[in-house]
Amino acid sequence: MSRVFVVDTLIGSFAVDENGNIVEYALYPKDLGKIVEEMVALENGQPTSALKELAEKLAKKFDPQSTTVVIEDPDVGKVFSEKGFKVEVIPGADPIAKVREQLPQIAVKLGFVSSEDEYGEFVHKLNLELTRRKLRKYAQKRDLLAIQAIRAIDDIDKTLNLFAARLREWYSIHFPELDDIVRDHYEYAKIVAYIGSRDAMTVEALTKIGVPEGRAKRIVEMASKSIGAELSEMDLKVIQRVANIWLDLYNLRRDLTDYISQVMKEIAPNITALVGPLLGARLLSLAGSLEELAKLPASTIQVLGAEKALFRALRTGGKPPKHGVIFQFPEIRRAPRWQRGKIARALATKLAIAARVDFFTGRYIGDELKKKLMERIEEIKKLYPKPPKREKEARPRRRPRRGRRKR
Repeated sequence: MSRVFVVDTLIGSFAVDENGNIVEYALYPKDLGKIVEEMVALENGQPTSALKELAEKLAKKFDPQSTTVVIEDPDVGKVFSEKGFKVEVIPGADPIAKVREQLPQIAVKLGFVSSEDEYGEFVHKLNLELTRRKLRKYAQKRDLLAIQAIRAIDDIDKTLNLFAARLREWYSIHFPELDDIVRDHYEYAKIVAYIGSRDAMTVEALTKIGVPEGRAKRIVEMASKSIGAELSEMDLKVIQRVANIWLDLYNLRRDLTDYISQVMKEIAPNITALVGPLLGARLLSLAGSLEELAKLPASTIQVLGAEKALFRALRTGGKPPKHGVIFQFPEIRRAPRWQRGKIARALATKLAIAARVDFFTGRYIGDELKKKLMERIEEIKKLYPKPPKREKEARPRRRPRRGRRKR
């Protein structure tokens, strides 16, 4: 009774004799995504298409009654036992190990790759895709974390705006001129929190906390002749406490932004490559989850965040909105008004593809999608450099006024 050793590899399945010589083989298609699917199936104990094809070839080439098939994984033995072969499990058999050692040369010899360097690059890409695919199930619920984080940022933004307005109005009792000199909320809060009294403001103290020297000199000059009221140390401490809370919230927002960037790269790398982590997380938040976003058509993604305007247009018969939250995308925001709708449509189409790939496969095609999107945007700019001419609406003819009837 003869023995055939079966080994499943990254490029396909091989059957070898006792000396490690290949007697039959079945290669995978040269598609990285399909090979990853085959690897995942094999790890889950399911036979690959290459193993099934190899079993068919061996059944035609050898007599199943007098041939033993040696395998490493007992889960795939059913494929060969169904063909009538006797199956034996021997992990790490010498003929199998020999094939694995010579796999780069075998791949070149069979034309799967053109060189051993190309084989090394293929293995690297395959491992990356396989890792992403394994992490996808784990990451499916992590989209909810990104959604909660972006909603927290929105809440913090509202609070920061309210606190900034209150802080400026409150501190202006003591130093009203500072409100006109310093327009940036962060810089204003730092001045109040770290210095406080206008009498303590010096150029050295202000530049130490990041205020430009020219502005610092102006602040010191205005502080010396301010018309604001004098405040006690107790009053200033309360105002400074509000300023410190504002700075803490600002730093928390920055930390949440970094956190969202990391999570979005894990769960939705293609969406992140297209529109960035924050806008990507807002789209997930509006859709409800990555799964829901992946199910939406491009036309719906285009107007996410503009539902009120859309329903108002449907109710009144007016023009529907051309874009929703994706207006935050720089290329749309900076584009002329007549180009925005076309760019928004192009972006929504690519986002629909990116969301489906992120959810269903986990493959990274973000660079390719971004390149095609930018090419389409450039094409739109060249095709529509000027606004379209408005068609003159025909005015309804006015009915002649009737004279008053004489009584």
